[in-house]
Amino acid sequence: MTQSTIDSLRAMKLTAMAAELEHQLEDSATYGTLGFEERLGLLVDAEWNRRQANKLARYIKASHFSAPNATIEGIEYYEDRKLDKAEILRFATCKYIEDGHHIILKGASGNGKTYLACALGHAVCRKFKSVRYIRMPELLDELSVAKGCGTLKKTIKSYQKVDLFILDEWLIRTLTPQESYVLLEIAESRCEKGSMIFCIQYDPDEWYERITPDPNVDNPISEAIVDRIIHNS
Repeated sequence: MTQSTIDSLRAMKLTAMAAELEHQLEDSATYGTLGFEERLGLLVDAEWNRRQANKLARYIKASHFSAPNATIEGIEYYEDRKLDKAEILRFATCKYIEDGHHIILKGASGNGKTYLACALGHAVCRKFKSVRYIRMPELLDELSVAKGCGTLKKTIKSYQKVDLFILDEWLIRTLTPQESYVLLEIAESRCEKGSMIFCIQYDPDEWYERITPDPNVDNPISEAIVDRIIHNS
């Protein structure tokens, strides 16, 4: 009867519950002293924990993090990084997403911006909210291909749906006018529907020249993009 029960649990894909039942039967000296409700509770907890872990793994996989194992707990607060631990822990609550705010991670190349962004994204996944991570060169390539295939609107919409959009290497190169228009559309939609994290090496006052190549040209697009991001950060 016991083996039949275990087989039935596995057939119903309650694998953690089946494994926990086997464990209890193998250690009867320990579990035999527990009441029915306590043992049943352990079985249910095992299955619940497995499903929650699998659900989290799906969210992390869908995010396409470049550092999928990055976590808030794994952040190292070296003095030269000048990280505010209290602020990082506040970000980990994901309240900024509820408030519709963005985060700008500025620093020199190689100082851990990507890891930090992925760790913050992981914290969002833990709350079972959707995240999408992408490097700016990859984003621009995707948008270019989508435009050629006639699926640009669909691609832009996919970036609008997630709760958190992480854009690494933001403005690593100067944007073309067409790229600026598309990124403005994405930025505007994110202001209304979700948050963004930007990883960048430049101060905000340097963004304009990377969006508008000619400093003598008054380009409202650059002002609009910077305003959408800075205003909500």
